[in-house]
Amino acid sequence: MEFDPRWLLFVLPVVFVLGWLASKLDSRQWKLEQRESPKAYFKGLNLLLNEQQDKAIDAFIEAVQNDPDTSELHFALGSLFRRRGETERAVRVHEHLLRRGDLPRADRERAQHELAQDFFKAGLFDRAEAAYAALRGTAFEREARLALLSLYERSRDWSKAAEVAAELEAAGTGSFSGRIAHYLCEQALVAQSQGHADLAQALLGQAQRRAPEAARAYVLQGQLLLKAGLPDGALAAFTQLLAANPPAFNLVAADCAAAAQALGQPERAVALLAEQYQRAPSMALLRALSALQPGPDACAHRERLAAHLREQPTLSAAAELLKLNAPALPADEAAPMIQALDKAARPLQRYRCAACGFEAAHYFWQCPGCLNWDSYPPHPIEELA
Repeated sequence: MEFDPRWLLFVLPVVFVLGWLASKLDSRQWKLEQRESPKAYFKGLNLLLNEQQDKAIDAFIEAVQNDPDTSELHFALGSLFRRRGETERAVRVHEHLLRRGDLPRADRERAQHELAQDFFKAGLFDRAEAAYAALRGTAFEREARLALLSLYERSRDWSKAAEVAAELEAAGTGSFSGRIAHYLCEQALVAQSQGHADLAQALLGQAQRRAPEAARAYVLQGQLLLKAGLPDGALAAFTQLLAANPPAFNLVAADCAAAAQALGQPERAVALLAEQYQRAPSMALLRALSALQPGPDACAHRERLAAHLREQPTLSAAAELLKLNAPALPADEAAPMIQALDKAARPLQRYRCAACGFEAAHYFWQCPGCLNWDSYPPHPIEELA
């Protein structure tokens, strides 16, 4: 049977029409998918802005399923998981991104940074340290070093923290002298607890040279020397503290008085305490002065308290003055008044972090709440107003 060319007149138009229809259907499907993906994305974004994180996650998962190659959606999803505390799911999202061979370098570095944050949030410090270390030489190097600094502080690895702080300072991030001095002080406390008193004093000397204006090294040096039975050295350290950081002298007023009494030279401490009291009166300084200059029948202390109360009307001063005057009052009246004043004064005798407002009965060099260093003023709350 011979082929009739006339059939081409019918077949070619049919093939052309079918091809045109197929391309239209393909294009329509592609446009539909493109519309669905942004729609799911914007839906998730809207839910996120409305604090509906559960529904936002479902919307982002739907968007990722529609377009699994979109890295931005993966980053958004991983960030949501981490914020919710679902760190295992966040780790899986970011590890999936890192396994992709077609991921651009910038996105790969970003995924590595996100993964390191996942490990840090989960408390997996060993894995977080390795993940942050992998970011050296990338655009996230500075953030990685700052995170490592926080990680080493939390794990109390003070020598590594000092190394990273020095690297940040050398890179021009800012001055870390104060922090490094704190790390040396922490190492000194460890050395002292292990019986290495000489090493502890050497570390404190390094801290003083690193940050001459920082108070902690002088405070610790004086207290450790006093505890070791070396009051002369302790008094010298407290004298240095007064010159370097006068406000912090308030923290060692009682220790300074004890060192002078141990030496049998109370006049040395009286001079230091009186000098600072003239600059910045406080109850700690006043009590130390009264311990070194006792008067007959507490008259001298009563006069000092009365004068202090006129200048600084605090509840602590009022309560202490009332206790001294209690013998002249009826017992059934004095006791309730003293109890009421002590109760009212107790919350005001705490220390408060200037950064986050965390309050504590004891002075902290690093706030337990916000982890900032030197954020506690060296005076109780009632003396700050």
